[in-house]
Amino acid sequence: MKTSFLRILIIICAVVWSLGAQAQKSIDLINDNYDASNDEVFHSSGHMPSFPGGDVALMKFIKDNMIYPYEALKNRIEGKVIIQFVVTKTGKVGKVKVVRSVNKELDQEAVRLIKMLPDFSPGRNNVGEPVNVWYILPVIFKLPDNN
Repeated sequence: MKTSFLRILIIICAVVWSLGAQAQKSIDLINDNYDASNDEVFHSSGHMPSFPGGDVALMKFIKDNMIYPYEALKNRIEGKVIIQFVVTKTGKVGKVKVVRSVNKELDQEAVRLIKMLPDFSPGRNNVGEPVNVWYILPVIFKLPDNN
């Protein structure tokens, strides 16, 4: 199971890296609680940040707090917004970037959701010290079935 998760993580990272040109045009937003010091931000760490309750709880949080934007709903727009954000040494969400956009309304809702996430357990380096780590998360917008 860990091997499958690692493979999926590697694939997601490869996709994000391939979006280099688009990432350069990404929407940069700073969360109010972001420590803007010059501390290095790692793409991986010995122990990656974790959401309280794990990935299932993270997806549930997103689902429970998502407000489908009216314009996107009216125009039947759905898709996957890929967000990259920093989990700081203190576990707070820091800098947030949209690296794969769907449209303005869905992008803004995805960023809003990420900014309201509770604190993570921070990433740690190989000697156990907390470090700032980039975290990549897809936020999927699926229109409700009208059966």
